Amino acid sequence: MISAGQLKAARALLGIDQRELAELSGLSLPTIQRMESSDGVVRGNVDSLVKLLAALDRAGIIVIRPGDVSDGTAGRGVRLKGDVM
Repeated sequence: MISAGQLKAARALLGIDQRELAELSGLSLPTIQRMESSDGVVRGNVDSLVKLLAALDRAGIIVIRPGDVSDGTAGRGVRLKGDVM
C-alpha cells in the first residue's frame, strides 16, 4: 500500500505533476487526483494500485512500508533508488 503523503512525496522527488504521473501509470488524471486526496492510505481498485506502484518503481521510487527499515529507522516514506544515506 501507499499513502497519499507518500504519493505526493514521490511525485516531488521525481519533479513531475499529476498529469505526468497519470501518463506514466496509464491512469486518468482524475484517478491520480482522487488518490492524492485520500485521507491516509490511497484507496482504489487493485489494478489501479498495481499500475501506480509499477510506474513509481520504473521511475526510480522505492516505497517504504510501515515496519520496513531505511537508513536505520523504521517507518513509512519514499526514496529514490540509488540514494545512499
